Amino acid sequence: MRIDYLEFTSPDISATKAFFGRAFGWGFNDYGPDYQELVEAGVSGGIAAGPLAPPLVILKADDLEAALAQVSEAGAEITKAIFSFPGGRRFQFREPGGTEMAVWSET
Repeated sequence: MRIDYLEFTSPDISATKAFFGRAFGWGFNDYGPDYQELVEAGVSGGIAAGPLAPPLVILKADDLEAALAQVSEAGAEITKAIFSFPGGRRFQFREPGGTEMAVWSET
């Protein structure tokens, strides 16, 4: 699996979006009041509405169930079971050192 996406959270998406646009020249695809996709940021990513948290590193897998088994067997704590979202499905986990990460697939 490879890193595919970075997701930021913000309690004030409009302020974060305005800052990223002014400071870095990034654009956005608007997916409603709770999600903005980054455009021309050098990496795929987005801003989700929510309490401030470290950026979420998201890996991409062809087989989500196999990826879930793989990270579980390696010692990860599953923090969010597989769920669907527009465009695919994902789960989240915490690796033994404490970093929260996610894995997604298109199917």
